[in-house]
Amino acid sequence: MDHPSTLLLPHWVDTIRAYTAEAEQLGKLHPAQLELVYQQQWFNLLAPATYGGLQTPLPQLVAIEEALSWADGSLGWVVTLCCGAGWFVGFLEPGMARQVYADGQCCIAGSGAATGTAEITGEGYIINGSWKYASGVHHATYITVNCVITSSGVPVLNADGTELILPFIIKRADVALLTGWKYMGMIATGSDAYEITGVYVDKSHCFKIDAEAAVIDTQLYRYPFMQLAEATLAANLAGMALHFTDLCVPAFANKATNLRRVSPAHVATMMDALEVQTTILNQSRAAFREAVEASWQQPDDEALLTQVSHTSRVLAKTARECVGALYPYCGLLAASPDTEINRVWRDLHTASQHALLTFMD
Repeated sequence: MDHPSTLLLPHWVDTIRAYTAEAEQLGKLHPAQLELVYQQQWFNLLAPATYGGLQTPLPQLVAIEEALSWADGSLGWVVTLCCGAGWFVGFLEPGMARQVYADGQCCIAGSGAATGTAEITGEGYIINGSWKYASGVHHATYITVNCVITSSGVPVLNADGTELILPFIIKRADVALLTGWKYMGMIATGSDAYEITGVYVDKSHCFKIDAEAAVIDTQLYRYPFMQLAEATLAANLAGMALHFTDLCVPAFANKATNLRRVSPAHVATMMDALEVQTTILNQSRAAFREAVEASWQQPDDEALLTQVSHTSRVLAKTARECVGALYPYCGLLAASPDTEINRVWRDLHTASQHALLTFMD
């Protein structure tokens, strides 16, 4: 497997990593990092080409997102979640979509939790609710929300008796941000909470995520959302794990200089572990990429889509386990919150708590 560094220019990586500590202090991406994101249109990776987006095929997308997360987990995660929200524009009414992308620095953030309501009112809806997490919300120009549809305060039901839940896209100016991210890692993602109170939106703000409802009729917007989400999140975890294994090289070398406490046999054990875990990680990356490519070539093949789901979960598990196997050899350097290797460790273990990739079935 190629190393993700092959996809990024060295000065991009330098810019991203030069500001990671400051980004943590800010609780969001640093302006210099954001400038690079805008220059390279990384927030637009999945946006439709007709609105100025890059409309990136999934195999290329996961490679780019892995590389960005290798450069920095928080930046890669924000790009992944925000460009993922940009994918929704493929399902928006064209007039609304053009309005969203009228801003050259368009960024869409959001939450998949259905913790809001949308009361049917005339030709639109009144939105109320609060949502816990939205990565990149501090940089967003629009925010997506999932809402239970209500009429006269009563939930509208689907044919099977379940509540009708639909997504909406809302102007950032109509959303109040709340402090909500208090976890050990992914601090620079600024994944804070937000709420909406009594905001009226026209029906053009509502959309449906379904291949049959795609307004942009291309393969990217017909590809199933579940596998797209699983694959892009798994790629992020792989990138962070690769960053950690890279940082193990100088960490192990530093530890090896303390010959009073680390014998040559110990050094050999560490180096063997690094080689073994790197090989395991790369094998999992290769199987994952093969599954993604196969499903992209035949997106209607359910067995191939199931394989994407499976290899995404395997890759997430492998990333966690490989880092876990190497961490004990890294010394206190890896336990200090001021070090790069600790930041990567914290980011990986926080991001890997995402419910989508927790279980193998």
